[in-house]
Amino acid sequence: MKPSSHMLLPRGQQRGMLFLVVLLIGLMVFLAFASFESEPILTTESPEIQRALQELDSLRWVAQKEKAPKIYPFNPNFMTDYRAYVLGVSPEAWDRLQAFRKQDKWIHSASDFQMVTGVSDSLLETLRPYFKFPEWVNQRRRTSVKKYHTTEIPVHQRLDLNSATTAQLQEVYGIGPAFSKRIIEFRERLGGFSDERQLYLVWGLNDTVVNNVLRRFTVKDPKPLPKININTASASDLATLPGISFETAKTVWEFRKLREEISDLSELDKIEGLTARQLRVFQLYLSVE
Repeated sequence: MKPSSHMLLPRGQQRGMLFLVVLLIGLMVFLAFASFESEPILTTESPEIQRALQELDSLRWVAQKEKAPKIYPFNPNFMTDYRAYVLGVSPEAWDRLQAFRKQDKWIHSASDFQMVTGVSDSLLETLRPYFKFPEWVNQRRRTSVKKYHTTEIPVHQRLDLNSATTAQLQEVYGIGPAFSKRIIEFRERLGGFSDERQLYLVWGLNDTVVNNVLRRFTVKDPKPLPKININTASASDLATLPGISFETAKTVWEFRKLREEISDLSELDKIEGLTARQLRVFQLYLSVE
C-alpha cells in the first residue's frame, strides 16, 4: 500500500500539524462554551463617577479655602485699602473712613464704623468679631453703660420730634451723639418734620433705630407737605426730591410714560433697582392726582 502524503513529512512537521489541530479544536470548544458578556460602560451618571466628582469638588474647595487670605483681629482706625478689599468693604466706604480719620477723629465701636462708612448690616456682622480696640476704649465702654428708654409710651405723651434735643434723642437705644446731631441737622434742612416717615430718610438710620425713636417721639402740629403729581411731573421735577438723583428720576419718569398713567404709587415697586429709601421718598412726596 502506498503511504499517504502526510506520512511522508518529517516527524517534526507531523508533530507541528498535530499540535495545530489540537489547538484549533480547543479554540472551537472555548468559543462554544465561553461567555463574552461585555462589562457595563461607566458614564457620568454612574455612582463611581459621581463619587469621584464629589471628592474632586471637596479637594478643590479645600485648596481654594487654603489660598483665601486669613482674617486677623484689627483696629478699623488703621484699615488699609488692601484689607478693605479683602474684607469686602467698598472703595467708597473706605474713602469715607479715610476722610473721617483725616479730621483726627476715631472709631470706637462697630456702630461708629457703620455710621462713618455706611456699610450694610450684614457686612458689619461679618466684620464685628474681628474689630480690636485698645483696652482703654473697651474699659470706657464698660463703665459708661447707660440705661435707655425701651418702653413704648402713649401717642399723646410722646415728645415732639420737632423740638427734641440731642440729649433727649440719645435716651433712645441706638442713638448716640452723631446720630442725634444728624437728626437735628436734617430737621433744620427740612424746616421741621412734616411726617414721622421723614425720619427714615436720615442717612445711616436703620429701620429698627427709627422705630425705637418713634416709640417715644412723634410729629405734633405737622406743617403741610406739598406733593408732586407723578402723572404730570417731569424728570427734573422728580430730581428735586431729597436723595433722588436725576438718573433715578428719569427711570421713574420713563416708567410712568410707558404706562401712560400711574393709578397707585405701589406700582413703583415694579421698577427694578429702586431702594426702600427711594420708595419711601416717593410715597411721601408724590401723589397720583
